[in-house]
Amino acid sequence: MGKYVLAIDQGTTSSRAILFATNGEAIAIGRHPYEQHYPADGWVEHEPDDIWRTTLRSCQDAISRASIDVADVASIGITNQRETTILWHRKTGKAVHRAIVWQDRRTASYCDSLQRQLTAEGKPGLIQEKTGLLPDPYFSASKLAWLLKNVPGAREEAEAGNLAFGTVDCFLLWQLTGGKVHATDASNASRTMLFNIHTQRWDDDLLALFDIPTSVLPDVKNSADDFGHTDARLLGRKIPISAMIGDQQSATVGQGCLTSGMTKSTYGTGSFLLMNTGEKAIQSDHRLLTTVAYRLTGKTTYALEGSIFMAGATMQWLRDKLRLFDDTAQSEALARQAQPGLPVMMVPAFTGLGAPWWDADARAAIYGLTRDAGIPELVAAALMSVCFQTKDLQKAMESDGLRPTTLRVDGGMSANNLMLQNLADLLGCEVSRPKITETTALGAAFLAGLHCGLFSDLTDIESLWQQDRSFTPTKEKEWRDHQYERWLDAVARTRSQHGQ
Repeated sequence: MGKYVLAIDQGTTSSRAILFATNGEAIAIGRHPYEQHYPADGWVEHEPDDIWRTTLRSCQDAISRASIDVADVASIGITNQRETTILWHRKTGKAVHRAIVWQDRRTASYCDSLQRQLTAEGKPGLIQEKTGLLPDPYFSASKLAWLLKNVPGAREEAEAGNLAFGTVDCFLLWQLTGGKVHATDASNASRTMLFNIHTQRWDDDLLALFDIPTSVLPDVKNSADDFGHTDARLLGRKIPISAMIGDQQSATVGQGCLTSGMTKSTYGTGSFLLMNTGEKAIQSDHRLLTTVAYRLTGKTTYALEGSIFMAGATMQWLRDKLRLFDDTAQSEALARQAQPGLPVMMVPAFTGLGAPWWDADARAAIYGLTRDAGIPELVAAALMSVCFQTKDLQKAMESDGLRPTTLRVDGGMSANNLMLQNLADLLGCEVSRPKITETTALGAAFLAGLHCGLFSDLTDIESLWQQDRSFTPTKEKEWRDHQYERWLDAVARTRSQHGQ
């Protein structure tokens, strides 16, 4: 058996592949960014060919840089940006349209109309009861419905059985296996708004509601399962694909949050707070999401999740659009130069507000600007906006009767010590950063290794987690409450009339 696992981490702004040893050490990395497309206000798209091309090159680079025999790669695990929707031809593998990205808000009015319809029919909670999700353009169902309606010939081709739908994991699996396998896992299926998380099946009522033909749907497997083999021409030999899991669920595994009550927050393009709730699917009364954390050997583990649309993406906006710095790594030093007291407040609703507001029509705003405000104040406000949004999620979890005492953090922004200290101060709880910060890719690698026998059980995986640094609160409750009141005031002024 091979000694390494190759993890594909297909993200919103780049595709990466990391070769891991069984102790969690990253042996080699391949990474390629790709272009973002914004064809209209609130629209976000990717070219599926770009996703596939950069993923394959990243895999080839990682194996080449490791200087190992490809026979030493025991398995492949795939983790991916969730909800992003692709519809492609079964014969050619070519997409009928660009991928509609999870951040895209074009179907906001459609989701609103569906909710009004359900309310009029006396079934206002139907979607949440079945899927754990709230009717929002964030999820895949309305994106797929848009493609079937707006791409010429797509509806007819789909009903004839000629088209395949999938989230990014599913599309990559199709490409890697040469079109032999059309499948997803339960964690990704749970983000489509078409999958019943209690029965673990595609739901007929939801398919009828969104007018989705069953012919386009993939099979739904466990998160660690037999997903076929790569085409030998791609990476030098056939390699088994043994795991697929959505990126935030994968980070939950990579962070060792495998026991009910354990909580992680990932700070990447967006930010996502997940609490493992074990075998119980807890329905939130405060607009959080109930989702599948992972499914192993037919047993489903659930999570409660809060989703933030703009975290690292806000820093990218400061870098690429305002050109306030050349590298996001400079943000910590700049923010430390800001005036004390956090005078400037930024609400980064560039593509609407996520949980717990779910306001698709809100747009970003900056408050408290004076002539004294400059680059350091804007950078500090952007970093704090991520902390404030996490506080929103914490407060919603508390209202649902759940409160994490320790938060494990990861993602690119977790390297910023100032942000993590501010986060601990604002949340009033310990924030813990792991030694291995590639937790999203690591989770997929762990599950692939589990399925192919490199690990015996989840306890093996959990024992590999090690702390790099802990951040504990240094501010008083009065400071936390005052700053959060300022944030809530800024959010109230930013929200759309529709969202209030």
